Amino acid sequence: MSTAAAGAGAPPPDPSRTGGTPLRIGVALKWVDLRPEVDPLSGVVREDGHSMGCSPADRAALEGALVLADRWSAEVVVVCCGDAGAGALLRDALAVGATRAVRIDLGPGAPSEDVAAALATVFAGVDLVCCGDYSPDRGSGSVPAYLAAHLDAAQALGLVQITPTDERGALTAIRRLDGGRREVLAVHAPAVVSVEGSSAELRRAGLAAVLAAQHAIITVVPAPGSGSDPVRARVRLARRSPYRPRARALPPPSFDLDVRGRILALTGALVERTPPRTVHADASEAADLVLEQLRAWGEIE
Repeated sequence: MSTAAAGAGAPPPDPSRTGGTPLRIGVALKWVDLRPEVDPLSGVVREDGHSMGCSPADRAALEGALVLADRWSAEVVVVCCGDAGAGALLRDALAVGATRAVRIDLGPGAPSEDVAAALATVFAGVDLVCCGDYSPDRGSGSVPAYLAAHLDAAQALGLVQITPTDERGALTAIRRLDGGRREVLAVHAPAVVSVEGSSAELRRAGLAAVLAAQHAIITVVPAPGSGSDPVRARVRLARRSPYRPRARALPPPSFDLDVRGRILALTGALVERTPPRTVHADASEAADLVLEQLRAWGEIE
């Protein structure tokens, strides 16, 4: 049974179960070029504004959130990181039933940890967050996991079906496993879930809702710490680069030597070296021997 079928035939929420405060369900959408052009010679990616949108997985996440909201009488908050063009995507989400839309002014190409940190500032206090399992541009699928860590929430990722239960904030989820197997999960809020694109088909909006969404207010918030933290930028660059030990400062060779002598001095080809040896020792003795050898080589003081 698909997620859409589970929500369409669900009975109306029981007022005795809904309580006084409505649940809040968040949906993270990504504004991305669905059909980018790649130059076959240079490999440069050219984006076209006419093919911008969200992935089928994000559309399924929005439909899943709307089904849960119908069952629990919850509010649905859609959030997208992107420029002003992403407002069209958010208006489409409002047209199909989202309660509120927020755009985070974060440029394209931001790493997953920065996107998750920006989303977490808006989703603070949200009971459940629905995301697509991966985006069509990079496809790492790491944003939902980072987001769950920022929100200190449970995570259930890569789901093929989500079904609401009678308990507010609790749902049953099915995840695909290897070998054609399935895993059934009981998920309770607060939680972050990500769904595959085949899990649900997004409903169509009526003409009146589409026209009303064109005049809806979209809240725009700046990205946290955007362009104001050079230390964070250096740390991010270091994370993306392989580890390199600090270069050792070596004295220059004497200019009295000929070319061959200077090469030998730089490479240390004729320097006497400690021959390798095999030592049988416990952990403490082995550590002392390693430190002793590093001091002899001048690597540590």
